[in-house]
Amino acid sequence: MEKRIRVLVAKPGLDGHDRGAKVVARALRDAGFEVIYTGLRQTPEQIAEAALQEDVNVVAMSILSGAHSHLFPKVVNLLREKGMKDTLVIGGGVIPEDDIPALKEAGIAEVFTPGALTTDIVEFIKKNVK
Repeated sequence: MEKRIRVLVAKPGLDGHDRGAKVVARALRDAGFEVIYTGLRQTPEQIAEAALQEDVNVVAMSILSGAHSHLFPKVVNLLREKGMKDTLVIGGGVIPEDDIPALKEAGIAEVFTPGALTTDIVEFIKKNVK
């Protein structure tokens, strides 16, 4: 029996809007993934600890506040410090195209901006989970 992919969906920072994150969480669940949603206003430390405790394969973060350049890399660093080197980390939300290369260099495997298809997110995870 194949182990189901476990995905933590998280909203780092002070965003008060999570409709997009919930849409993605539902699409991932419908695709057969096990989804844990942490809710709004999570610190990087809370996200990394939840990922460790839930033994997830993927951390999917959504952000609208503009703090992605600070918060996303911080989560990646905390995950690596906790020994979660194989955990796939993806991001999404309102992120300028010019910021994406630096996020990828910081360890974000892929960034999905507004208009991204949930099927593309599902396929990316399936292809990249170790």
